Amino acid sequence: MISPGLTLETDKVLLRPLQHMDIASFASITGNTSLWKYFTMLLDDPDQLQKWVELALKERSEGKRIPFTIIEKATGSVCGSTSYGNIYEHDKRIEIGWSWLGKEYHGSGINFHSKFSLLSYAFEVLNWERAEIKTDNMNEQAKHALRKIGATEEGVLRSHMQMPYGRRRDTVYFSIIKREWALIRNSIFKEISVFNYYQ
Repeated sequence: MISPGLTLETDKVLLRPLQHMDIASFASITGNTSLWKYFTMLLDDPDQLQKWVELALKERSEGKRIPFTIIEKATGSVCGSTSYGNIYEHDKRIEIGWSWLGKEYHGSGINFHSKFSLLSYAFEVLNWERAEIKTDNMNEQAKHALRKIGATEEGVLRSHMQMPYGRRRDTVYFSIIKREWALIRNSIFKEISVFNYYQ
């Protein structure tokens, strides 16, 4: 099993275990309402932000999810959060998701480095077969970003999730599988030379 204390890093980002006290740091970067258009909760609302963090911590205690707080190493600033979830050791597959960044960190390379560290651990340390990522099928920016990191679009699950304001979300799945990883790592992610993990 994956240690709940798992920490991942590149030269640019540190992904450390989410803590309840991170709520205060998150509150300072979640105020832009446009961030939550395609998210399942409205984290610009303090009550929903607290519920989201508490759920992440509960699911970690139950072994369902490994939530991280993303830190920009150069400044020590909290940038957002991401998680491993839907962890199936028998099938050697894992989901990367629950991901968001404060608006000021979009386009900064933080997401790129975060995804690299999560994928590297899944394929190079766990030696698992599949990493999957899902997003709202209406979220063209997220789909473009997933294609840019070499993920393959697999298909759409219709009316898959409940969204705020009553909308039903169609969810599109992407994946990277182990036999693809070496090529992706050495081409798309070739600029990243540092990957470490601690548990």
